[in-house]
Amino acid sequence: MWGAGSKTIVIGSKDFTENIILGEIIAQMLEAKTDLKVERKLNMGGTFVNFEALKKGDIDIYADYTGTGLTAQLKMDVINDADKVYNIVQKEFNKRFKLKWLRPFGFNNTYAIAVREDFAQKNNITKVSDLVPLAPNLVFGAEHEFFNRQDGYDGMIKTYGLKFKDVAKMQVALKYQAIAQGKMEVTDAFATDGQLITYKLKVLEDDKNFFPPYYAAPVVRIDTLEKHPEIEEVLNQLGGKINDEEMQKMNYQAEAENKPVEDVAKDFLKSKGLID
Repeated sequence: MWGAGSKTIVIGSKDFTENIILGEIIAQMLEAKTDLKVERKLNMGGTFVNFEALKKGDIDIYADYTGTGLTAQLKMDVINDADKVYNIVQKEFNKRFKLKWLRPFGFNNTYAIAVREDFAQKNNITKVSDLVPLAPNLVFGAEHEFFNRQDGYDGMIKTYGLKFKDVAKMQVALKYQAIAQGKMEVTDAFATDGQLITYKLKVLEDDKNFFPPYYAAPVVRIDTLEKHPEIEEVLNQLGGKINDEEMQKMNYQAEAENKPVEDVAKDFLKSKGLID
């Protein structure tokens, strides 16, 4: 934990590519535009690991998603209005946890349900409701966290009336390989996942609007902002700068093309004129 008056800012991230890239983007912005020393604690673990570390002061900043803040941390019901969700998490995180959400990056990495493109074509599937008659013969697989969230598996099958033959719980890194290899037919995905391109998966329309909006934004300790107010000004320059396709492309570069995350972040920031 950093001491009072320390000029070292610790950036955390979750354990998947997109969040690691966002952590690196935050770090490079602060390094380029402030005189603060930046320490990276990227790839720390899931939502709860990062959130607890932020509350305790083990990290100062990490990127989270508004829908996650609403349902996983505030334990509130799903809301589909993006602005309303942002305003609620902003107010409640400030009041309950002394944390502040900065301006969202711009993309909506909402949960989505995906199947292989060939499977979708063969069965004429375009939306989640189309799975209902097929589900008793299908295996649904996802990362552990999806089964532990209000906006995850239980809520989804209840909303859609789905009954799958079996479920498989696994690490995030394994689920795309599993669906590509035919070990399961249906998985959860994020709208900006680079693997959607790599593994030729089709995102199904959420025709009952179950999944809430997931706008990513830096979440920062308020005491950190009080010591270093320049952080807010610098990171808010990222507001609205990344759209869904740009985030998907960055994820694809890191995962499929094995481009180092540092280079992915740097090239993006340069392309937007945010760093030299």
